[in-house]
Amino acid sequence: MTLKVYEYEKCSTCRKALKFLEAAGVAFERVPIVERPPKRAELKAMLAFQGGDVRRLFNTSGQVYRELGLGAKLAAMSAPEALALLEKNGKLVKRPFALGKGFGLVGFREDEWRRALGL
Repeated sequence: MTLKVYEYEKCSTCRKALKFLEAAGVAFERVPIVERPPKRAELKAMLAFQGGDVRRLFNTSGQVYRELGLGAKLAAMSAPEALALLEKNGKLVKRPFALGKGFGLVGFREDEWRRALGL
């Protein structure tokens, strides 16, 4: 499986992550997160990699998150309800959202990405 990186081109963190991958010579598939949000199976896989904490999959600093008042609502939501929201709106998904063989990363912390990629 190729590393699949869901990203938003206007996101500086995404640009940093992609630049890191390119500099490290890591092959990856770039997916525009707004136009093609992660599918339910990918969200479930990422949820497992994030220890089952659905909040870690959300872009909690994003405008859509605030507009929907999810800060107050998320704790009462079931995982399937939360995943359904993420699947429908890529702007709600924390990015970059990267799935590889045996790992899943959300956000960009270089040391974490180095470890996951074996660099």
